[in-house]
Amino acid sequence: MSGILVTESVRGDGGVLRNSEGKRFMFNYVPDVFRAQYAETEEEADRWYTDPDHNRRPPELLPRDEVARSINSELKAGRGSPHGGVFLDIASRRPAEYILKRLPSMYHQFKELADVDITKEPMEIGPTCHYVMGGVEVDPDTAASSVPGLFAAGEGVRRHARVQPARRQLAVRPAGVRQAGRRRRGGLPGVTRRHQAGRLQADLDAAVTEALAPLDRTEGESPYAVHAELQQMMNDLVGLIRREDEVKTALADLEKFKERAASVAVPGERAYNPGWHYSIDLRNMLLVAECVAMAALERQESRGGHTRDDYPAMSPEWRKVNLILTLDGDKIDMVHQPLPVIREDLLALFESRSSRST
Repeated sequence: MSGILVTESVRGDGGVLRNSEGKRFMFNYVPDVFRAQYAETEEEADRWYTDPDHNRRPPELLPRDEVARSINSELKAGRGSPHGGVFLDIASRRPAEYILKRLPSMYHQFKELADVDITKEPMEIGPTCHYVMGGVEVDPDTAASSVPGLFAAGEGVRRHARVQPARRQLAVRPAGVRQAGRRRRGGLPGVTRRHQAGRLQADLDAAVTEALAPLDRTEGESPYAVHAELQQMMNDLVGLIRREDEVKTALADLEKFKERAASVAVPGERAYNPGWHYSIDLRNMLLVAECVAMAALERQESRGGHTRDDYPAMSPEWRKVNLILTLDGDKIDMVHQPLPVIREDLLALFESRSSRST
């Protein structure tokens, strides 16, 4: 599903999720671990907006992964919207003046891009991916990756020796790590600086040739078509709810996508050519897709945004490791990296805070 990214403020300002029957279905999906914190009736949930100190939160404000799984369950039960989602309704719950004041950008985007007036009708919405589960592995003090000169920060990282939320259980080590590490320690063994420079120039020339190849081809698939089908395949097979057989199918399909991506053709010149940019990006998209699929197959549990239908429970053993994926040439290596032992008092504090996180 693609479209407009809906801010969580819509739910925070009173928007509720309804299925095709008009029912607020989230009351049916409050996990036991959250049950004491969330309202059991619509009346209590609605009172929370004006008196949060004496009422429990609406179940629409459960963590995003719980909301996404609930929507998916409604779709599987045949209670979805016409386009494969559900309805986010604030129109029937707040005056138009309130919506325009609190959610002006949402009103403008839906009106201009979807011809939907959110002050008069509900939005048709569904779960989507808007960040990667994990990040680049970096040193916690310097934010440096294992590739000299490459740094990462914020949502893009998976730091060593840090408490990680359940949505960040995978890390990608940047390509070239092994050779880069050798160069940092004084170069490749048995290779002179002149030979090193020549080898680097040869690598650069090969990269340029590879990047320009789609522009030189007169026949081949459009990179837009390959990208769209790749996106749909990953959404279908490595999406919200994952199963071993489907993830294995996705990994096999990715090998075919690699062949297709290697032969795409792009008309036009280099300047202002988004099709060419897509053709270059496809290699990285395929690498990330393969890392996600490999990690999803390996992690035999459900945690945070990662849900395995065949392993629905969290595992205390899997809680102790992160998955580190490294590109070595054309092959992706994966290792289990033990997480550092966390002090009991800090762990208790983290668990109490995370249980309230949205």
